[in-house]
Amino acid sequence: MVEDEIRDGRRIAELLASEIDGRKDGELARIELEVIDEDAEGTPYGEHAYDVTIDVEVLAGVHVHEDRIHLEFRQGIETAADAGEERDLRVRPKATDPPRTLVFVERGADVKRAVDVIEAVVTTVDEE
Repeated sequence: MVEDEIRDGRRIAELLASEIDGRKDGELARIELEVIDEDAEGTPYGEHAYDVTIDVEVLAGVHVHEDRIHLEFRQGIETAADAGEERDLRVRPKATDPPRTLVFVERGADVKRAVDVIEAVVTTVDEE
């Protein structure tokens, strides 16, 4: 019997964290999860759950909505946008100073694609 798709923001955030922790090879070996709020339940605008860091600098914040998550990339924002679109994830710019890119993960099945976006951004950050 096939289980329903996972569309719970908190569960998607947990899956992403597990995937990042479980893949400590290549570019992802330098990635850490920090500032973890284990009580983040999700809000309509996205409640901060944790940061994805590289060399102790925040690469992206992970925000939990009731039915999805979004990653708010602070580094490699153009790469995040391109990589997210290439992997059929919803992407939008955030007009702040400095600008950021939001990548939405709307199903548990999209977590591996989100990790691919993170990996692409890590590669770009090294080149900057």
